[in-house]
Amino acid sequence: MKNIILKNIIGIALIALFASACSSDMLEEHPRAMYTPEYFKTPQGVQMGLTSLYVHTRYIFGQYFYAAQETGTDEYTWANSGQEDNFQALDFDPNVTRRCTPSSSRADVLWNAVFSNINTASGIIENAANAGINESMISEARFWRAWDYFMLVQTFGGVPLDLGAGELKFNSSAATTSVRNTVPEVYTKAIFPDLKMAIDNLPDNGRLTGTITKTAARLYLAKAYLTYAWWLENPNNIPTYPNCQRTDPDGQTAAWYFQQAYNVALQGIDNPGPFGLMDYYYDVNLGSKDRNKEIVLYSDHCQDEYYNQASLSWSNGSAPENYAVWYVTCQTENIRSSGDGGATYGIQSVTRAATQWGGRPWTRMAPPIGVFTNTFADKTNDSRYDGTFAAVYPANMAQAGKTNPVVNANGMTVYSGQPILTFLDEDNPNVVYPSGDGSSGVGAGTLPGRADWVINPSGINRRYYPGLWKLGTYRTDNGTGVGQPNGAITRPWNIAKFSELYFIAAEAAVKGATGNKSARDLINVIRARAGKWRYSNNGQYSMPNGDGTLDPASNDHNEAMKAATPATIDINYILAERSREYFGEGYRWYDLVRTQKWEEIAGQISICATGSHTPVTVTRNMTKQNYLRPIPQGQFDRMTMTDEEKAAYQNPGY
Repeated sequence: MKNIILKNIIGIALIALFASACSSDMLEEHPRAMYTPEYFKTPQGVQMGLTSLYVHTRYIFGQYFYAAQETGTDEYTWANSGQEDNFQALDFDPNVTRRCTPSSSRADVLWNAVFSNINTASGIIENAANAGINESMISEARFWRAWDYFMLVQTFGGVPLDLGAGELKFNSSAATTSVRNTVPEVYTKAIFPDLKMAIDNLPDNGRLTGTITKTAARLYLAKAYLTYAWWLENPNNIPTYPNCQRTDPDGQTAAWYFQQAYNVALQGIDNPGPFGLMDYYYDVNLGSKDRNKEIVLYSDHCQDEYYNQASLSWSNGSAPENYAVWYVTCQTENIRSSGDGGATYGIQSVTRAATQWGGRPWTRMAPPIGVFTNTFADKTNDSRYDGTFAAVYPANMAQAGKTNPVVNANGMTVYSGQPILTFLDEDNPNVVYPSGDGSSGVGAGTLPGRADWVINPSGINRRYYPGLWKLGTYRTDNGTGVGQPNGAITRPWNIAKFSELYFIAAEAAVKGATGNKSARDLINVIRARAGKWRYSNNGQYSMPNGDGTLDPASNDHNEAMKAATPATIDINYILAERSREYFGEGYRWYDLVRTQKWEEIAGQISICATGSHTPVTVTRNMTKQNYLRPIPQGQFDRMTMTDEEKAAYQNPGY
C-alpha cells in the first residue's frame, strides 16, 4: 500500500523522545534518513529503531485522532466551532448534513501512523538478535507491534498482517495491494504472542525513563483478552469485518478469555514494579506531577522547542504537536466585565493563559448536560468532578495588565484571582439569564448576592461549558503574566494508567471471571481513592487563603464512596465509573464499542443550542455498522486494485 501502509517503512527521521536531552537515562536524538534491513543488524540501528517506535505516538495522540476517540459518545458532542470541521461528522447528529465517511472519520490519523511503525518493529524483531541485542530490548518492539495492531483491530476490525513480504515480516519494498486478515487472526497471530513474550522478557523497571515495562505489557494483554472476549461473545449481534465466524482458532470461549483478562490484570496489580495508585485523584493529572507512578505509558512532550518538535509560542495545530485539549476549551475569553463602575461592560476579565485551567479556546467539542447531572452527579464526596473540569474561571486582569478590579455581576466588584464565571454544581432555579449575551458577553446569568456570572448545568450549551482541566496547559515559564498559551502543550499525553488494571479485572469479574477479588472489591479501591480530597480545584477561589488547600483528615469521604457502591455491579456501572475516572482522555469510544453499549448509552444526549439555555434532546442515528470506523480514503487512492476489490476492502456502511 504505497505511501500509506508502507509510507516511511524503510526510512524515518528520528527525533528525541523524552523531556531532557541532558539526562543519561533518556533516549537521545541521532537523525537518520533511511532504515534498511542491514541497519537493523547493528546495535545503533536497533536503538534508533526503538526510539522511533516511541516517537510515533506523537503522530496519534494530542491531535485530530482525539475527535475520533471522544466525539459522538456520551462524553462529547460537537461544539459551536465544530460545525466547521469533521466533528459533526463523528456525532451522527441527524440534524446536520455532515456524515462519517472515509474522508471525515479522523481515524485516518491512526491508520497513517502505525503501519510504518509495525514494519520497523518487525525489522527489529527479525534482525536485532544478530546484532547482539538481548530479548529484553527486542520485546519493546514486540510490545509496540502488538499495541499498534490492538489499536487497529479495535478501530477498523481485521487489518493486514502481510505488508508485502509475508505475515509479520519486515518489508523493504512498497506494495500497492493488500489483503485484510480477520479479527481472530490479528489477535491470535500478532497481539497475544507478542505481548506474552514481552511479559516474559521485559524488565519491571524501564530500560530508560518512560520505556516499556512488564506492567505495561500485562495491562495491554489483559485489555486485549477482555476486548477479544467481548468480540467472541457479541451480545448485541454487531457485524464484524472481514466476515468470519466468531470462533477462536484455539477453541477457547469468551468465558476463558474473560478469565485470562482477570488473571493477567491481577498479576499486574500484585506485581506493580515502580507503578501504583497516587494517593489523591487530583494529583494524577496535576501538571506539576506529570510522569507520576500511576502513568504506565505516555507520549512525551516537554518545555523545549527542539525536543518537543513544536513552537512554545505559537502552534498551527498539526502533528506531532499536542493540542487536542483546545478542542474542548470554550470561549471564556469572551467574558466581559466593567471598568467604569458598571456603565459599560467592555473589559476582558478572563484572558487566555498558559495555566491548567486556561489555555487556547477552539470550542470544537462540548460535553452534554448528562455529564454533569448523571455521570458526575456526586460532586461532594467524589473528587473526580473537581479533578476533571475547570468549572470556575477566575479574573486574571492583573496578569494580563488590564484594569483591576472590575465590576461584574450585580454591580459587584471582583479582583484578580476571584471568580468571574462559575458553572454551578447543581441547578439553581433562581438563576436569571439575560436576553442574548447580556452584560457578561457569554449569556451567563446572575444570582442575588454573587459577583460572578453563573450558568446552571442544564444551561450548558455548545459554546460555553466547563473546560477539561485535567489535560490543560501547564508551563513553568509564565513569570508574572499570562505566559504563552498559544504554543503547543508541553505536557506528556498519558496513554495508559495503572488504575486501569483494576477496571479491567472488575469488568472481567462482571462477565463471570472468578478470583480472590470481586468486581465490587476492585472498584472500591478506585472509589475510595476518589473520596479523598487534599485540594479543591474549583473551590479554591472562594477559600480564605485562596489556594484551594484542604485538610485531608476532615475531607476523607472514602467510606461514604465505598458504601454507595452497589452490592451487585453490572457493566453499566463499570462504564459509568470508567467515565468518571478517565473522562475526556480518549477511552470512551473504545469502551462503548468494546462492550457494545454505544447506542444504548450514547444514542441520545441533551445540550442547549449556541446562545440558548434551553436543553434540546438529540437522538443520534448511529448504526451497528458504525461500530467500525471506515478505512481512510487515502488508502484507496494509493492502491492499484480494481473498484470491486477496493469496495470489498472497505468496511460495510461506508
